[in-house]
Amino acid sequence: MNTNFITKITLFGAMLTSIYTSAQKNNLEVDASKSITKIQPTMYGVFFEDINFAADGGLYAEMIKNRSFEFLFPMMGWNEPNSDRHKLNQQSGIANVIQYSQQGTNHNYCRVTINDANGYQLINEGFRGMGIKKDLKYNLTLKAAKISGNISKIKFQFIDKDHKVLGETSVVPTSKDWSNYSAQLTSTATEAKAKLKITFEGNGVIDLDNISLFPEDTWAGRKNGLRKDLVQLLYDLKPGFLRFPGGCIVEGRTLAERYQWKKSVGKVEDRETAVNRWNMEFSHRPAPDYFQSFGLGFFEYFQLSEDIGASPLPILSCGMACQFNTGQLVPMDQIDPYVQDALDLIEFANGGTETAWGKVRADMGHPKPFNLKFIGVGNEQWGPDYIERFKVFEKAIKNKYPNITIVSGTGPFPDGDFFDYGMKELKKLNAEIVDEHYYKDPAWFRKNATRYDSYDRKGPKIFAGEYAAQSVAIASPDNKNNWECAFSEAAFMTGMERNAEVVHLTSYAPLLAHEEGWQWTPDMIWFNNLQSFGTPNYYVQKLFSNHKGTDLLSITKDGKAITGQNDLFASAVKDVNTKEVILKIVNTSASSQNASIDFKGAKLDSKGTAVTLKGDGLNDENSFAAPTKISPKENQFKVNGSKVQYDFAPYSVTVLKIKMK
Repeated sequence: MNTNFITKITLFGAMLTSIYTSAQKNNLEVDASKSITKIQPTMYGVFFEDINFAADGGLYAEMIKNRSFEFLFPMMGWNEPNSDRHKLNQQSGIANVIQYSQQGTNHNYCRVTINDANGYQLINEGFRGMGIKKDLKYNLTLKAAKISGNISKIKFQFIDKDHKVLGETSVVPTSKDWSNYSAQLTSTATEAKAKLKITFEGNGVIDLDNISLFPEDTWAGRKNGLRKDLVQLLYDLKPGFLRFPGGCIVEGRTLAERYQWKKSVGKVEDRETAVNRWNMEFSHRPAPDYFQSFGLGFFEYFQLSEDIGASPLPILSCGMACQFNTGQLVPMDQIDPYVQDALDLIEFANGGTETAWGKVRADMGHPKPFNLKFIGVGNEQWGPDYIERFKVFEKAIKNKYPNITIVSGTGPFPDGDFFDYGMKELKKLNAEIVDEHYYKDPAWFRKNATRYDSYDRKGPKIFAGEYAAQSVAIASPDNKNNWECAFSEAAFMTGMERNAEVVHLTSYAPLLAHEEGWQWTPDMIWFNNLQSFGTPNYYVQKLFSNHKGTDLLSITKDGKAITGQNDLFASAVKDVNTKEVILKIVNTSASSQNASIDFKGAKLDSKGTAVTLKGDGLNDENSFAAPTKISPKENQFKVNGSKVQYDFAPYSVTVLKIKMK
């Protein structure tokens, strides 16, 4: 007999045996009759940090970089192509930054001397360029004061790299006193790398400040608002909470550089620009032009939380600078102002309009309280210094606001002496919610799907506040948002969901990254000046968050939780609102796996819906060219009484939804 034929028959028999064996191994049972615990509305949320140009140049839709000339180098972002600082510039002119004073928040303005208007240009480069779209409108505002001469017009033009004009407008300066002016540009083309060119009619001296440009088409149509496509991606996640304003920027490299929320509210033009702590943190990605205008401040964060249906979760400094940097400490006898900041923030969010900070909120356009329920003390501090400070914050907050839930932390790592010490001490204090962070390789996430199985059900609840699988190493610029990282996170997430008695909040980090302005990888959402896309990790988060359910159910194999046996991971919930049983099953095997699923204690519809995420290979990624390469696909499946037979594709994350009768 032909040897090849015998080989084929043997292989075919082995394949049938494998399929049969797999089917026998994967007999799963779901108990829909008993709710183990409620799933918290905050189970899946988002964590925003101003890293990777996520705020200015990203979510905050301002297009002018260094709009009020407040950067460390005050002309950064501005260019005068026909001027030379070492000449008199008789055929053009020159701009000089003048300091109002060292007091207050807006210290500088720009004085432009125009010797020959035909030769002078002042150009703003934007954030790695300006993304403009054909036929869309852009709103320009500025302050100006005519000092001398006969300057009759200021002209503003979008230009491309070849200096072709892509839209223009002008204003007529009329006063020697500071006055506000506004105009609108309509773009005649779509261009990712546009710049704004300013020219003048007439000669003389004129002062300029707060030159600002926003698309008219912002989220919710708000003037000077947020970038619509990025907020839409957040909204689509249906997040239970929004943590802000970040991780390490909360602390600052030094205490002077910490995030001070009071400087981020009130009139936008009165908010003091500050250096972003991520501007020079990594030698592989220096960004000396990374500053914070705070146009996206605490009011806007609270408003965004409300817009996307998320509970606000602000994190505040506890008087410790980043321990990876200076580690500066506020002495304990000087910590009161830091504690007061926390108390005042709660008043800002929840206080009546008769209170000092409640009035500030109301004057900004939101008389109703923001319904703040959580506040975080410190980002990822560790050691006795943190515990000592946390105690003071906890006592003060609980004395005045006993219903506010306080989030504490165990440091930057999921294990080791920092973690062990922090958890031990916080348990002694009966801490309410403890924040854990883990940036580890994909295999760690699969191996640790049982992490919370042994956690004390009566101990502190857990906030998995920052996590992401690292394809290469922590903080490596070569990390990728590949499919192996995403499905490994999904495997871990089934473990968090199975332990919803303990795990109350979870969020991937970081959230946003500019294609050309990033400092850290991987990131959940990538954007450039015109486009944005969700990574495979984003779609994993979306699948879990959109199907979180209301009640945790038991799903087992041979009486045990499904935590990697035969490379399968699973969790189950029901949703009393939609009357569905929902399973999340992750197959981390290179082979398709068949499972027989038996549902106990529920009468089911005769068909269900499967939502599947799948990559062709471990290193598959989404991109600007293929933004939905890995994205959810839906199909129907049959339900035979109380049983479902289903083939789970290799390297896949699948949600099975079945209506209950």
